[in-house]
Amino acid sequence: MTSPPGGSDDGGSAAEPETPVCARCGTRAEGPQPTWTFSVEDGARRHYCEACSRDNLRAIEGRLDPQWW
Repeated sequence: MTSPPGGSDDGGSAAEPETPVCARCGTRAEGPQPTWTFSVEDGARRHYCEACSRDNLRAIEGRLDPQWW
């Protein structure tokens, strides 16, 4: 992929992605975790590990906006 005309790829460094930490149990992700759940609650970004996501599925579903149903 190339930069748009007049753009530059060497003008700065990309921000390093933060390591997700489970908001419930504190488990740290090691690499990409496709089975983790991500949510935004009151403007805060939160990640939940697979175990916590499964244990709390009903509570997570209960917080979804009505348009999801």
